[in-house]
Amino acid sequence: MGIKLITLKDASYGGLIYCAGDSMSTILTGDFYYPRMLGMLLLGATLYAIEIPAYFRWLDRQFNQPGYLNALKRMFMAAAFFNPLWIARHLIFITLFSGQWHSISMNVLSIAATSFLYCLPVALPVNFMIQNSIPLSWRFFSSSVFSGFMAIYFSMSEVLFG
Repeated sequence: MGIKLITLKDASYGGLIYCAGDSMSTILTGDFYYPRMLGMLLLGATLYAIEIPAYFRWLDRQFNQPGYLNALKRMFMAAAFFNPLWIARHLIFITLFSGQWHSISMNVLSIAATSFLYCLPVALPVNFMIQNSIPLSWRFFSSSVFSGFMAIYFSMSEVLFG
């Protein structure tokens, strides 16, 4: 029995949830663009549906002992996965899907680092819950829903405070 690279469930949920969260954020900011929507659908259904569940399975194997220390390790390691470089890559994908490849600059790293730091107070407890309360088979789904809400939150922040 080998490890599946991707499941239909993860591909379906990843595609739909990342697409829906990003689409809601673009509707709020008035930047909706069909190629971006399709790009996010494909990204969530492929790369994210492969790498995130695989990492969560690895976390589950590495920190499989009961106890608060392992629970904290799973939380911090999950939060570390979605680090500024991961966020920067995500922002670059969004820029590419939006047809604005010419606007990609090193500034994306600063934006990603700031985003990562501002999200930590919310991301840590949510990741604690996802990694320690949600069954492994539903962690990608839960993490994707959280990411979708964060995309909407960032758009609302920009509109409301921006």
